Amino acid sequence: MKRIIYITYYFRPDLSAGSFRNSSLAEQLNVILKDKDVVIDLYTTLPNRYGSFKAEAPVNETIGNMNIHRISVPKHKSGMLDQILSYIQFYKTVMKLIANKNVDLVFVSSSRLFSAYLGSRIAKKTKAKLILDIRDIFVDSIKDVIQSKFLKFLILPFLKKIEKFTFKRADHINLISPGFNTYFGDYKKCTFSNFTNGIDDEFLDNDILHFKNIPEETTIKIVYAGNIGEGQGLHKIIPQAAQKLGSNYQFIIIGDGGAKHKLESEIINRGINNVKIYSPVERKELFQYYLQAHYLFIHLNDFDAFKKVLPSKVFELATFNKPIIAGVVGFAAQFIKNEISNSFVFEPCAFDKLINYLRNDQSYNLQIDRSIFVNKYKRSNINLEYATFIANYLN
Repeated sequence: MKRIIYITYYFRPDLSAGSFRNSSLAEQLNVILKDKDVVIDLYTTLPNRYGSFKAEAPVNETIGNMNIHRISVPKHKSGMLDQILSYIQFYKTVMKLIANKNVDLVFVSSSRLFSAYLGSRIAKKTKAKLILDIRDIFVDSIKDVIQSKFLKFLILPFLKKIEKFTFKRADHINLISPGFNTYFGDYKKCTFSNFTNGIDDEFLDNDILHFKNIPEETTIKIVYAGNIGEGQGLHKIIPQAAQKLGSNYQFIIIGDGGAKHKLESEIINRGINNVKIYSPVERKELFQYYLQAHYLFIHLNDFDAFKKVLPSKVFELATFNKPIIAGVVGFAAQFIKNEISNSFVFEPCAFDKLINYLRNDQSYNLQIDRSIFVNKYKRSNINLEYATFIANYLN
């Protein structure tokens, strides 16, 4: 019997891009290996992505060839220190659970480096092959997030050592954004691929693609759903735009995160009432917010690291026949311009450009057809190819 160790910090029913990506991919891998003498031990956490979202999940679950082990980690509010403590707990528990196991392949999906580091340690210990699925370049991002030069001086050299150890151990690295490719140019001993994020089946049901629902009320609704962290920088654009646009426009924010308090403070300080913030919701409920919107909104902070990324939210929003407003630069900006019709791309935090666009645009009245994009980026198609690639590494 052969064994795959699959590590993903987030997994269903948690709400996050990592959870959505890996729940689908792991299930596809399980299907491919159903008649093989292979066991998949998947290590993840009990739902913890957002403090304001609660979901029940079994600690242990077996589906086909896959054993899912959900680990309890300390509660956190998306702060750096409390997330570090949670990762340490996850790391220690996984290392204890895999002790004395024979392992043939380690597969890790990681955005913040430390899951990838855990996988590299397991692969080294068990002499197994290692595939890393990299969803973000953590060291690159942390340069922008940490403002203190002293902290950068202390932390960055340490993180670079971990990064080098982790990536040098890999046999194969998948980069979900082709914008990451140049960053990994120094790693010559492993192979690379670009299996991107994609569109989940939930977004292809109920005739969403063909359903046009323009709200009857005169207030123009702009909807954002996702993380509210430093990386999104919503506090740098939404209150400023909402204040100048006035009561004919309403921003609806669904999510949670480490910078939520900054957004709320800006709203209070400016005395505005046309920004509404709601806690994270399940996808079915989220659909209703999207369908009632005039515009769907994506935004990343003005960090250099984000010139390389491709947000998973892009694929989700493009299934709705609503205009997309994206405050992004670099690879993401080019991708949206080239691939997604009826989209407006502008520089992050440039609220004057956002205001000018909203005051002069009427594209929410247009019939929008993104069927070509949807067929090209179905998650099921991408994951079938990706899971087959992973399974072949056992040979």
